[in-house]
Parts: sequence; structure tokens; C-alpha cells
Amino acid sequence: MSDNILQKLSKPTARAKVWWVFVLIMVLALAAGLLNFGAYYNKAVDKLKAPLPKVKEIPFRLGLDLLGGTQLTYQADVSAVAAAEKNNAVEGVREVIERRVNVFGVSEPNVQINRTAGGDYRVIVELAGIKDIKQAIKIIGETPLLEFKEQNEAVRQMTPEEAKQLADYNKAAEKQATEVLGKVLSGGDFKALAAAFSQDDKTKNSGGDLGYINEKDNAELYNLAKNIPAGKTSTDLGRIAGGFEILKVDAKQVKTDPFNQTAEKQVKASHLLICWTGLSGCESGLTRQQALDKINKLKAQATPANFSDLVKQNSTEPGAKASGGDLGWFGIGAMVKPFEDAVFKQAAGTIVGPVETDFGWHLIYKQDEKNIDEIKVSHIFIKTKTQEDFIGQQSDWKNTELTGRNLTSAIVEFNSNYGSPEVSLAFDSQGAKMFEDITARNVGKPVAIYLDGYPISMPNVNEKISGGKAVISGKFSITEAKLLAQRLNAGALPVPINLVNQETIGPSLGQKSVADSLKAGLIAFIIIALFMIIFYRLPGLMSVFALAVYSLLVFAMFKIGFSMAALVLVGIFLLVGITINAWFILFAFLSYILLYFIGGLSPVTLTLSGLAGAIVSVGMAVDANILIFARMKEEIANGRPLTSAIEEGFKRAWPSIRDSNFNTLLTCLILIVFTTSAVKGFAVTLGLGVIISMFTAIFITRNFLSLIPAAWLEKRHGLITSVKK
Repeated sequence: MSDNILQKLSKPTARAKVWWVFVLIMVLALAAGLLNFGAYYNKAVDKLKAPLPKVKEIPFRLGLDLLGGTQLTYQADVSAVAAAEKNNAVEGVREVIERRVNVFGVSEPNVQINRTAGGDYRVIVELAGIKDIKQAIKIIGETPLLEFKEQNEAVRQMTPEEAKQLADYNKAAEKQATEVLGKVLSGGDFKALAAAFSQDDKTKNSGGDLGYINEKDNAELYNLAKNIPAGKTSTDLGRIAGGFEILKVDAKQVKTDPFNQTAEKQVKASHLLICWTGLSGCESGLTRQQALDKINKLKAQATPANFSDLVKQNSTEPGAKASGGDLGWFGIGAMVKPFEDAVFKQAAGTIVGPVETDFGWHLIYKQDEKNIDEIKVSHIFIKTKTQEDFIGQQSDWKNTELTGRNLTSAIVEFNSNYGSPEVSLAFDSQGAKMFEDITARNVGKPVAIYLDGYPISMPNVNEKISGGKAVISGKFSITEAKLLAQRLNAGALPVPINLVNQETIGPSLGQKSVADSLKAGLIAFIIIALFMIIFYRLPGLMSVFALAVYSLLVFAMFKIGFSMAALVLVGIFLLVGITINAWFILFAFLSYILLYFIGGLSPVTLTLSGLAGAIVSVGMAVDANILIFARMKEEIANGRPLTSAIEEGFKRAWPSIRDSNFNTLLTCLILIVFTTSAVKGFAVTLGLGVIISMFTAIFITRNFLSLIPAAWLEKRHGLITSVKK
């Protein structure tokens, strides 16, 4: 008998289960609230000086249309690629572009592939926060190209006759330029003289107008023009690489940001870097915390006078011993975002840090700051020649016919004798034959491997290599070997790309879109809340509370990213599936597939269309509640007891809720897989909203209603419906 009593006492009652679930829901809502409003929470802790831990502030990842930036559209030329390899080739281009913009510090690039109705392949590159289209195009560069080169033993020299021709030509060019300068100084019309004599075909018909230039755009011309007063012409011939310049300075101004009309600045800075093991290319042997402790100690010692010495003695940056960490002059967009934000905010002559980036911890010494001056210039250009015009470009290396097109794979392996990492290459049949010939004629000599015009390896050939395989060995770390293999594989699919469209979007428009979207979302929430409370009374009020939890969860999922969202939702749905409805177990795995395999590890990028999807999902989140409450009214009208009617309403509404949400998720999945940009952003946020609404409508609303004592509710029938039993 006592055992039975103990068993009864040890089993939690149904009421206790309801309260435990309620507590879990509140904990989940609190965690989501801290994720969404972490900045406000931290400010409150600071203001109240409360002994509470602070939370890490995770910003939303805003898309191009909300943050502002540059969008570039490239068309990939796959005409020379086999049909079966076209998708892989364009995917290779996408990976190369992502790698390049990441290396140059462009935050959160969005690179997508889109196939048009005509069968063309387009690569859409969205660079949020980048406003300078020229800079963006320069970052992305030209077609990725992998080349194998051998030493050029036949470097040609100019003959005496060619040298004389070169000297005579340049002497005549200088004479002509001097004569034109004399005409300008005598009061001749600059535009007419430019049209008659300038050898710059792009500007001669517009009077030599170059528009506004700055030191970054064209250092040679800028340095010639900066000492010429506005409205005046040069009094001496200017000499630049390629010819003689006669300049007219039309105006001078400070360069301003076209979006906020503030003066653009450049800063001169140096930095001390301490990386930690696990970061790309870092072999410091330090953990993240150890690196932080070390750089904090160095900061305590650092002064402008000894900063360079501290860098040379301690920095983990390659080449720091020679450079002292000097970064020279640079402007907005040249550095990664955290570094840039810190250095442009600090005062000149100060040291700030530690600043964390993907490279490690930084101390930053800002030496100076200046405005970017622009000069409106017109010019008359008279060309000169170099020896390359007579004998062509001479190089210590010459191309072979072997390129990345013949490379099938590059993988990291380990040397069987020394255990050191190396990169193994495999060529197709044509490439194998060419590589055999190249190595046969270069035994005892180096063969250089170039990617995008830069040498990445120059291994010596010990013997002729047959079989279409080669090994690149050297003093590689595992990270360096993996990076080399990735670069080789990326270069193995050289597909030409042509820029077909470019667009710059200002952040002011994005800020207005965010404000309008938030306003629309708030109005939608209020209207839905009023509708639910008026028509469905107490259940409607409970659904509004559930909708508030839903909103917190949705935006928290946007911040934590797809993979974490997938894990959280799997855990939630498994709990619901085990306790309420087994269908949720299937939803758990569908959620995982949709979020993890489609989204990977990245956070959700909020675009204007994505915000629209989120707002639409707010309305859809109450659809399930409406179906449930409508069924409850029908059951009450049929004479069921109130508590039984509530239970039956949830049970009978489920098939309709299940089928409609399955269809919506299937549609979202199709849009995610087969569309890009705006449509995809809408589908992602809508799909995520639908998944979370399943949890809030079925689980949370039900739990909130279950908290109300049944006996109390039976006596207050009007709180549920006006229908009498």
C-alpha cells in the first residue's frame, strides 16, 4: 500500500506538467527576448548597476536593400564548357568570388547563381555596405585563371637599331608636347587643342575632361595637379608612365559620401595582431583567451613612441618585423568591418583595442587622418613608347599550354616519410600528356604555378612525371595546404564572366524601408490582436500572448542562423511530437532539412522582401488558432462540455492545419531552391515563420488555455463563446 502511495506521489500530476511546460515556454521566450533586445538589456544593467551578467549583442544581418551597398550582375560564358560541367563551372566562379571578397574584408557577401529563361548563367554579387562600384569591381577582378609556367630562357634584348628608334620617337613626342604646351600658355583654347593633339581617345572629344580624380584613383595625375591652382593650367610638362601630360585644373573640392554628404576621410594607422590557434594561417599556439590576455598586457605597455617596437617583437602578422605593422593610408572599405569601425571612430594619435576580427585581436595606433581631396582635371596627353612596344613584354616566366582547365582535382595528402602536408594534383588525359612534356624538359628546374596572375608555388622538378599526377610539397601548415588545394580547385574551372549590370543602393532608402516595415508589422499585430480578442474572447487573448512569443522566436531565429535554428526547432518539435502529436516528429526533420541543408551555417539575411515574408507570417501564425477556435465553437454548439470542446477543437483542427502548412512549406522550399534574391528572401522568412507558428499555435496556445482551471472556466462560459449549451 505504501508503495502505491509513493508511486502516486512520484508521478507528476497533469497540472504540474502544464506548469512545467509553461516555465519552459517562458524560459524560451526570455532567451529569445535577450537575443532580440540584448543592447537594451545591457544598457539597463549598466544604468542600474545591477550585478547581472551581460549578453552578447548579435546584430541582424541586413541585406543590400536595407543596409545599402553595391549589386553587380555578371554573365558567365560557358560556351566552351561541356554541358555536364556547366553547373560546376559556374559554381566554381561563385566560390572564387566569395573567397576574393572575403579576403578583402567585405562583410557578409551574398553571391548567387541565377539561370535565365534563355539558358544563360548569371552570377549576382551583393556587397552590403560597399558604395564604391569601382572598388567592388576591382575586388572581384577578372576571370579566375590557373596557369603552369616554365622559366623563360630566351629573354630578348633590344637591338641598337630598335633602341635608336625608341629614343627618336620619344624625343619627337617631347618636342610635340612642348609645342602644344606653348600654345596653351599663349592663350590657346584648351578644349580645341585637346581635340587636335591629345592622344587619349577616350577624352579628346570632350576637351580632355577626366572629371574628378583623387590620389587613390590616379596618384600620378593627382600629384601633378595638386599644386596647380583652380582655373589654371600647368606651366611645365608633366611626365607620367606612358607619356607627357598638359593639365588644366577646373575645380578642387573635398570628396563627400554621396549618401550622407559627409566628407570622406583617409586614415594612416598601424596595428599589432595576436592571433590564436584555429584561425586561418595562425600557428601561435595560443588559445583565444590567452591571446586576449597577451594583447591586454601589451596594451598596458603601448605608447605611440614604442608601438612599432612592440609590433616587431610580438605581432603574429607575417612581415610585421619588417613593416612594424604599418598599414599606410586607407579609406572606407579597405579593412574588415570591426577594424574599420574602430579606427575611423578613434582620435588621431591614440591606441585602441583589443579589436576582434577574423584574423585575431588587434591593437590599433591611429597616426593621422585627412580628408580625401578631389580635383576636376582636363588633360592633353602625348604618348611615349617603351621597349615593350618594340620587343613585347619580357618575363622570366613563360606560359605553357597547361592551365586549370586540365586540372581535375587538388587534394591535401600527407607525406609518407615526413608526415608533412602536401597537395596532390590530378590532370585529365590531355593535361597529363602536357605535364609529362613540361616536367621532362624542366628536370632540375622550377615550374611555377600561377593563380589569377600571382605565383602560388614554384616547386623544383626532380624527374619526368607521368601518369597525370603531381605533388606540390613545401613548408606548408595544414591550413595553408587546404587553402592551396581550395585555390587550385577554384582555378580549375576558369569561366569568363562579363559585367552586365551594376547598381548602387543608398542606406537611407534601406532605413526608411526598415522603419516602414516595422510600422506595418506593428499595425498588423495590433489589428490581428484586436480581431482575435473580439471574436474569440479568452482563447483569442491566449493566442495573442502566443503570437507575442512567436514574434520573439522568429526574430531570434533570424539572428542565431539556420543551423542553430534547426537544432532548436528539432528539439522543440520532438518535445511536442512526444507529448502531443507524433506528426511533429516529422516536422522536426523537415525543419532540419529546410533550415540546415538550404541555409547552411549562415545567419538569415534580412531583406525588404524577407521582412515582408516575416510580416505575412504574423498573419498566418493565427490561422491555426482560428481553425481551432472555430472547431471549439462548433463542439460547444453541439453540446460538448467546455473542457472537452477545447480538447476536441485542437484535435479536429489538426488535419487542416497540418495539410495547409505542409503545402506552404513545400512552396517555400521550391522558391528557395529555384529562385534567387528577393523571392528567395521572402520564401526563407515565410517558411521559417510557418515552422515556428506550428509550435506556437498548437503547443503554446494550448498550454496557456490549460493553465486556466477547468471548473473556473465552466462557470464563465461567456469568456469562450456566446453559444449556449
